[in-house]
Amino acid sequence: MEKKKKKRTAGDVIRTIIMIAALCVFCYSGYQLFTIYQEYKKGSDEYSALEEKYILQEDGMLEQLEAEEPTMKNPIDFDGLKALNPDIIGWLTVGAIDISYPVTQGEDNDYYLHNTFEKQPNIAGCIFMDYGCSRDFTDPNTIIYGHNMRNLSMFGKLKQFREEETFQSDPYFWIYTPDRIYKYEIFSCQEVGATSETYQLEFQDKKKFQEYIDSCFERSVLKRDIEVTSEDRIVTLSTCTGNSETRFLVQGKMIESYKAVKE
Repeated sequence: MEKKKKKRTAGDVIRTIIMIAALCVFCYSGYQLFTIYQEYKKGSDEYSALEEKYILQEDGMLEQLEAEEPTMKNPIDFDGLKALNPDIIGWLTVGAIDISYPVTQGEDNDYYLHNTFEKQPNIAGCIFMDYGCSRDFTDPNTIIYGHNMRNLSMFGKLKQFREEETFQSDPYFWIYTPDRIYKYEIFSCQEVGATSETYQLEFQDKKKFQEYIDSCFERSVLKRDIEVTSEDRIVTLSTCTGNSETRFLVQGKMIESYKAVKE
């Protein structure tokens, strides 16, 4: 006796459609994640290759030479980097969180959000100086931007300065340029609004600049026993937080300046 075939109900059809839709969503999500991973890898590989090729001698970073003014060997091959991209203005290292990247300056603050140092479209972008700042770091406040990448590349580790342990491990960062080498001591780490006055570049007078500095101290998540005055020059490192309304900043004052010399 033949068994009767079970009739498919409307519920069976709906469940099948849902399963197929779920499978499609899963496959699409997997493809999206793979694409993002590939983008991250391309960006990381490019910057790792730049660091390996154009940092000539790491020991030179700390080797001060005897001269009439403080002088230091420049470990960065800026001639080679300029041949790749004339927009380069410096190289930034933050020892406590293992940051080491070239710094560019574009004609606006948009291009290097979406393009790497070698001008390849990539979500990692490039570390870049605000287009309104002086290339020689002589402004009262120089702002440098970088993406908060999920794989912790670029400025993805900057938020680690929320922790006292990170700061205590190395409270300084360095900026190397073709002509000068600058050392900065961190004095403020803070979360601010995306349009905060902290992004101010120009100040009416010394008093206004001092008020700005004092406000940075007040908002800092770390309380530092360090004096910063309107006579100082500061650099602000800025990245996003995952919230479009806020940004995280690490600020340092210049404490040493060296004349850079080649090998």
